[in-house]
Amino acid sequence: MRTTVKLDPEVAAAAERLRKERHIGLGEAVNELARAGLTRGEKVTRFRQRTASVGLKVDVTDVAAALELLDQYDAEDAS
Repeated sequence: MRTTVKLDPEVAAAAERLRKERHIGLGEAVNELARAGLTRGEKVTRFRQRTASVGLKVDVTDVAAALELLDQYDAEDAS
């Protein structure tokens, strides 16, 4: 696609630098800069674990004891 655009001086200078470094045309240099700007704009969000108090009265550091307690509750519900 052919389009006429007016580039700010710093953008034109960056495109010209890239053009000379890579021995490519001005249009290709502008496209590369635009693509780099598009991918850079994607913000990476970090995973953050959130906790909430649910009134748990079991020490879950002892997994075997927690499972045993759950089995007891299941047995009570079944009867």
